[in-house]
Amino acid sequence: MLIYILRRTGAALATLAAASVVIFIFIHLIPGDPIYVMLGDEATPEQVEALRTRLGLDRSLPVQYFYWVGNVLQGDLGTSIFFQEPVTRIILDGAETSLLLATVTMVWIVLLGVPVGVLAATRHGTWIDQGLSGVAMLLASIPTFWVGLYLILIFAATLGWLPSSGYPSVFEEGGISNLRYLLLPSLTLAAPNAALILRLTRASMLDVAKEDYVRTARSKGIRPRRVVTRHILRNALLAVVSAFGFTFAALISEAVVTETVFALPGIGRMVVQSILRRDYPVIQGVILVIVCLYLVINLLVDISYRFLDPRVELE
Repeated sequence: MLIYILRRTGAALATLAAASVVIFIFIHLIPGDPIYVMLGDEATPEQVEALRTRLGLDRSLPVQYFYWVGNVLQGDLGTSIFFQEPVTRIILDGAETSLLLATVTMVWIVLLGVPVGVLAATRHGTWIDQGLSGVAMLLASIPTFWVGLYLILIFAATLGWLPSSGYPSVFEEGGISNLRYLLLPSLTLAAPNAALILRLTRASMLDVAKEDYVRTARSKGIRPRRVVTRHILRNALLAVVSAFGFTFAALISEAVVTETVFALPGIGRMVVQSILRRDYPVIQGVILVIVCLYLVINLLVDISYRFLDPRVELE
């Protein structure tokens, strides 16, 4: 296990190094100049050159890259061109919202996707299975912004049960009760993802149910519920756990539309605003953090396979 973790960590670091090059090059290929975004089109050439020199944008791209990487290795992601604040602080400001939103969404996905997927698999071929599969396909097809707007219309505007936008930190006045601001956004994100987990759970269980050891367990007279929980569901969870890992990372990096609809100060919305402002350090820092998140989650998912199924060989 230790050797495997060391090897995977080395591969992850190599991947991260390659990703940093790609991130830096593509970010600087974005049309537009952050200097003119900050100073406006009426800035004089002297003002433009002075600010460009102060921000270090007059250096060649290789020099800027190595300077950036050197700072990253010291834990410094740079300084925002627009806000003139450390990128790390800006990311942390949006991290609370995005992480809590992803966590609450994952709770909905687990509570809705897995049990309903198990129900559909155990009722395979019946009207229950067909109905649940149809609902899952419908939820997976509906755009998230449409779901979000209708949830706001029903639960915020009409019934007045939940707030429609914004998110005050749980560390501010109100504490844990502020999580109610994330209920509608989390349901919006959970709808299509829970539908995909439902279908994946159903498909995985149906595949495992065809294995010889499942037929053997049934022939021994073991109770059907025990066969489902210990022999089918446990082995079907391998594919589902893998989907959980990447779904969580995707919820943080791809929640731009939902964060915009509900006016949430999250990482996704921050990236969009930074792209419009040509704020290179913020874009680079956020994408690099997201790449690290994917690599860490991928490693944890692979390690979890060994605990879910001892037959899995890590090598």
